[in-house]
Amino acid sequence: MSQQKEIGNKGEAIAQEHLRSLGYQILETNWRAHYYEIDIIAQDKDELVIVEVKTRSNDSYEHPSEAVSNKKIRFLVNAAEAYIFEKNSHRDTRFDVISIVFYGQNFELEHIKDAFYPTA
Repeated sequence: MSQQKEIGNKGEAIAQEHLRSLGYQILETNWRAHYYEIDIIAQDKDELVIVEVKTRSNDSYEHPSEAVSNKKIRFLVNAAEAYIFEKNSHRDTRFDVISIVFYGQNFELEHIKDAFYPTA
């Protein structure tokens, strides 16, 4: 496994634990359909939460949240629609981004709720 993949997996595990500590219920991790993938699908009270996790080591040139481009947002919205259709979900949905930056064995986590809104 590549170092980048290991860092990503470690970041996703930390993000899941963070969400659980806030009382979220993890419904799915690394959910896939066709070419869509969603890192974490959770429930926060009555809301469906689509979570994109971005993890970097401290030697990266950009902050992880900067990697959520307009193209990535469109991809996540389409993936969420596929999930909602598959599960016949009628919950309100929001999109969060969790960014994690590792500094050796330590890390900094930022959780951005309602990071973006799907456009019509």
